Amino acid sequence: QVQLVESGGGLVQPGGSLRLSCAASGFAFSHYTMTWYRQAPGKERELVASISSLSDITNYADFVKGRFTISRDNAKNTVSLQMDSLKPDDAAVYYCKVRALPNWGQGTQVTVSS
Repeated sequence: QVQLVESGGGLVQPGGSLRLSCAASGFAFSHYTMTWYRQAPGKERELVASISSLSDITNYADFVKGRFTISRDNAKNTVSLQMDSLKPDDAAVYYCKVRALPNWGQGTQVTVSS
């Protein structure tokens, strides 16, 4: 079955960096576009970034463009999200998701606070 396990979240000061990782299994990872979403308390889940199966196309939400970088390693079945210049508004639970499949992981909490 599809499994998505996010890691790398934590507490960081404004302006700091974190790198999130997602380990995927149970499907042909290299064939699928992967995405990162986030959900802050009281808000809807929103798309942060996506990366095509061969990493040739990446897309970012305007609110992270220039600060976050999505990447993947098809040999390791992992997708990552490098987050730089973090702001308090970036605090949320971050999830990875296969664009074409309905499954969600448990998410990883990111807290941005001084």
